[in-house]
Amino acid sequence: MAHILIVDDDETLRYSLSQIVRRKGHLPISAATCREALNHAAQTNIDLVFLDVRLPDGNGLDILPQLVCAALRPEVIIITGYGDPDGAELAIANGAWDYIEKTDSVHKIALTLERALLYRGKCLPQTDVKPMQRDCIVGRSARLDQSLALMAKSAAVDANVLITGETGTGKELFARAIHQNSNRAARPFLIVDCTSLPPTIAESLLFGHRRGAFTGADQDRDGLILQADGGTLFLDEIGELNPMVQKSFLRVLQERKLRPLGGKSEISVDFRLIAASNRNLQQMVDAGSFRRDLLYRIKGFHIHLPPLRERIEDIQPLADYYVKRFCRELGITPKQCRPELFENLAAYDWPGNVRELVHAIHYAIAVARQVPIVFPNHLPPSIRTKTIQAKLKKPTPVDEMPLSNPEPGTSSGLPQLKTVRETELAKIEHQYLKSLISTCDGNIQDACRISGLSQSRLYALLKQYGIPIAKGVNRCTDSRCDSSG
Repeated sequence: MAHILIVDDDETLRYSLSQIVRRKGHLPISAATCREALNHAAQTNIDLVFLDVRLPDGNGLDILPQLVCAALRPEVIIITGYGDPDGAELAIANGAWDYIEKTDSVHKIALTLERALLYRGKCLPQTDVKPMQRDCIVGRSARLDQSLALMAKSAAVDANVLITGETGTGKELFARAIHQNSNRAARPFLIVDCTSLPPTIAESLLFGHRRGAFTGADQDRDGLILQADGGTLFLDEIGELNPMVQKSFLRVLQERKLRPLGGKSEISVDFRLIAASNRNLQQMVDAGSFRRDLLYRIKGFHIHLPPLRERIEDIQPLADYYVKRFCRELGITPKQCRPELFENLAAYDWPGNVRELVHAIHYAIAVARQVPIVFPNHLPPSIRTKTIQAKLKKPTPVDEMPLSNPEPGTSSGLPQLKTVRETELAKIEHQYLKSLISTCDGNIQDACRISGLSQSRLYALLKQYGIPIAKGVNRCTDSRCDSSG
């Protein structure tokens, strides 16, 4: 018997879905809000969730990452009365099993339920659950957990993988981790930066050449693809390959054979492809600058890495990890970090993502070399400037807002009732959020569960009121890392 969580503010619909669940021999659990849903997910082992999109206290898609990362990793079926293709894409990208509408027949809803539970019963027990080598992929946010789950699945098979994300999000780290956790781990891991391949000799570098193939080819030379034989070929920024090379490489992917320039016969080659890009390859396909058939070939698995600004709860463990690492590498006594250091790091947008954070921490350790504690003033000046500017742009603290300032055009000295209401409400919200973060020790998932707020809404309010997140976090203790990706 499976535990099925039904999240919808429509009591009639909850009852109807509960009846379907009971007829199938399972136990329904009802929730009308995001907050109730997260409470049930934290307290009960849930196998599957029916999740509405529009709820009284937020958007169901905002809590989707937290639900799919609950104890039993439940399947989530988005069920809504508002057909939205973009919403469907977002739901599937964030781990939903399916996306159906409330107007669908009882038979279709029941069939979707059966299929999802069949998948859990037949497929999940066969999954290899050996511990994954994560290197310095640090953090336990829901967004990162989703990427790690896909990484584990892709490492278990030999399919091609496409990793996308902004510069500095850790694409190379994920590629290395996939290789290290695959059955090719003992074989070469070859990195090719497509941005550094000169168009005139790109084919020679990738496919190799034979002596006399062109002026200067005075000896046979194996290409980069052949050097990855038996292992993994990582093509970083694959979107930079010119169209002619894309065509030739597509044939190699299809046939697993290549012909060096000037060669008379083809050579078989066995490699696993992992490609990465910080560009939107689908938009490039639509614009005609990237081959559609090549995109299909490289996208066996697609792992999208979130920017650091969307997983700010990982900033403190990342900073803590790299402070320890750089102290060890520089041969200096381990340093402590002031809480305001983490507050400043969390207030910054990190356009360069994890890579920029790593460089900032390295700078801070170098500057604070003789000091036992790292303060915010040890950070790079550019980051300190941005965080100070952000503080100066914040609204006046609510407890300093005057109540008796007269509105323009009035002579009573009293503000409008609307102004008083908004001011007092802001004070209540500010105090509540401070107490919430303190009670939860900065744990965002607990704060969302208690407050009933979505993660994105909670972050927005914390930023609005200038409330720092100082929290206890999970830490990565792996000391073998050498790159931020």
